[in-house]
Amino acid sequence: MIDLYTSSTPNGWKASVALEEMAFDYQVHAIDLMKGEQKSAAFLKLCPNGRIPAIIDRSNDDFSVFETGAIMVYLAEKSGLFLPQGNKERSQVMQWLMFQMSGVGPMMGQANVFYRYFPEKIQPVIDRYQNEVKRLFSVLDTQLKDSEYLTSEYSIADMANWCWVHTHEWSGVSLDNLPNLKRWVDQIAQRPAVQKGIVVPEPINVDKEVFIKGARSIVTQ
Repeated sequence: MIDLYTSSTPNGWKASVALEEMAFDYQVHAIDLMKGEQKSAAFLKLCPNGRIPAIIDRSNDDFSVFETGAIMVYLAEKSGLFLPQGNKERSQVMQWLMFQMSGVGPMMGQANVFYRYFPEKIQPVIDRYQNEVKRLFSVLDTQLKDSEYLTSEYSIADMANWCWVHTHEWSGVSLDNLPNLKRWVDQIAQRPAVQKGIVVPEPINVDKEVFIKGARSIVTQ
């Protein structure tokens, strides 16, 4: 049994989508970001950084893991799924996972801050982050030109990048002129496990720009 401490944000979905794809038995503990539950003493014991998600593996001496990339790698290694064993293939997946963690997530998060939430609209700053998101999207689009997935097969790298990219409208960035990326986004959206994972712990509607609970938290996770 895995205990998942999470909220409805792209990083939260990375963990819940992985858990669904790998068919783990898990229990959800919703963290109310608006109430600051991620900063509570109890949660900080699981995640010293005070960010969701975090997991506890009850089958492994209550071992806890924080940081989404680390969670996804841990689950993939535990399940033997979605992370190849070959040295080159594994490295390729890890490269695209790091690409999401170091680029796509932080840049989309900053675009969200200044496009959606910052009290003053500073257009040069908005442009800077949206343009960087567009650049990163073009890198993904190029990679997907001759490949169905980011590597030779569907992996945790696809899950991680998709959980952020599919919210592109919230960052004010279009997928127009990125046909390969759009195809990939639409394709992964049809996966049953993905559909289940993105309604954990509750569904939100990004298409209509309605982030129900913890909307602002999307930029701090």
